[in-house]
Amino acid sequence: MNVKVRVVAICLALSALAGLVLLVVRPSVNPAHVRPLPLIALAWIAFLTAAWLLRKVPVRTAVVLILLGGIGMQIAAVSAPPRLSDDLYRYIWDGRVQAAGIDPYAYVPAAAQLAGWRDEFLWHRGHDYCVSPAEARTHLAADLAPGCTVINRPTVPTIYPPVAEAYFLGVHYLPAASKSTTPIQAATALVAVLITVLLLFGLGRLGRDVRMAALWSWCPTVALEAGNNAHVDVVAVGITAAALMVLASARGRTRPTVLGGVLLGLAIATKVTPVLTVPAVLRRRWMTVAIAAGSAFLLVYTPHVLSVGGKVIGFLPGYLQQEGYTSGTRFGIIGLVVTGKLAMAMAVLILAAVAFAVLQFSDPDRPWQGALMMTGAALAVTTPHYEWYALLLAMLVALDGRPEWLAFAAGAYYAAEPNLGRYTIPNRLHDAVAYGLPIVVVAVGWLVREFVRRRDVEPVPVPAAPAAPAAPAAPAAPAAPAVTVVAATSPFAAPITVTTPVAVTTPVAVTTPVAVTTPVAVTTPAAVAAPPWELAAADELRV
Repeated sequence: MNVKVRVVAICLALSALAGLVLLVVRPSVNPAHVRPLPLIALAWIAFLTAAWLLRKVPVRTAVVLILLGGIGMQIAAVSAPPRLSDDLYRYIWDGRVQAAGIDPYAYVPAAAQLAGWRDEFLWHRGHDYCVSPAEARTHLAADLAPGCTVINRPTVPTIYPPVAEAYFLGVHYLPAASKSTTPIQAATALVAVLITVLLLFGLGRLGRDVRMAALWSWCPTVALEAGNNAHVDVVAVGITAAALMVLASARGRTRPTVLGGVLLGLAIATKVTPVLTVPAVLRRRWMTVAIAAGSAFLLVYTPHVLSVGGKVIGFLPGYLQQEGYTSGTRFGIIGLVVTGKLAMAMAVLILAAVAFAVLQFSDPDRPWQGALMMTGAALAVTTPHYEWYALLLAMLVALDGRPEWLAFAAGAYYAAEPNLGRYTIPNRLHDAVAYGLPIVVVAVGWLVREFVRRRDVEPVPVPAAPAAPAAPAAPAAPAAPAVTVVAATSPFAAPITVTTPVAVTTPVAVTTPVAVTTPVAVTTPAAVAAPPWELAAADELRV
């Protein structure tokens, strides 16, 4: 398939992807009333098809397609109010409260102290979450004011860390940000596009194939959870990406290491999930990274601690309890074997073992590899029902280049909406299927890569030259030449030049009519092509 045909096919696949995203977020243009899950599944197929075709497109053309395709996805997602989540209404409320000079951790949204900042957009009779007068009288100590709102859990404090709260405050000052969801959706979509630009720039600086950025830019999870649902996780992912790139290129130098640590601390202070990348960045100058990250984390929390004390913990303990993690009933795969406290202990042991392995064996020059393994393991163990938790994994896949790990992001949508009519499986198996199948996909991908690696590096036997009669000493032969091999271990990986000595035999004229073997300098180009299914990051080959 030539380049022009590939580009046309990619444009068609991206158009289909944008159309499917539009159908998901705007049910009014879905005349068949197809449920979101089948539409999202088709969107994933279109995405993977476009990414597959991009492998052999020239880099400059690919960069244009990656940027324009990503922007198109986000525009389609922003065109409608949030469809699969209502978390952004809490973002808008927290921004409004901070703009009024009130610490966001001080009061719950339904508190009587904040009743003066209610309006028709967030608080209106008939909305989904209500505090009845009877409930307000029952909980006099909470000092609640009755009313209905679009803010979920209006009687509990915010769960979001300080950097996220600063982002909410910044978005509050955008035009119409207090009266519409579009400003915060557009802001988060812009962050997603900026992450694409960061990946393109960073992959190029690291000597990697910039086409891997498509695995983030075109991913359906990124479009739906950034442009439509406007999850703050996208901001945390962007800061984490910058931190990993800085630490990977630091090579032990102090200033870049400190900067990378500070960025990582800020990412964790935006959403707690980037803490999963920590074991992968501690192989080199771990003390510097830990001190820098911890200092940044404490610095942004200090003003709120001074203002409200222990309330900065927010709803995190309550969230873990509501989701069933503290009781051990929430682990979908582990729960098939054990439940309760034993399940919780097993989950902790599994994650600790993975973290130890990453800490011991990860490559400090490629921290995203260990971070990807740690993040995937966390998703498999905790089996969350929230698909936006996989945004961090999508960014790590773009850095690492192994798209089979995106199966966790796709499976999260099934965990969130397992109802398939007559094809619905028993409830206790939903999470096990949603996150168990991705484990199988990743395992198969590893086996295929291992098979290909061993096949490519297997030595080729060379028949021994026949014995020859003794001959006068020949002049000293030059050193064996270097053969240049262009290897591509992944269709998304940049070529690598590997040199190895090769001896070539040729007859040399001597005083007696006997042919002897002596090395002759020869430079022979050879091309080793990666198998078409291989989509890993570029690795050194030795032949």
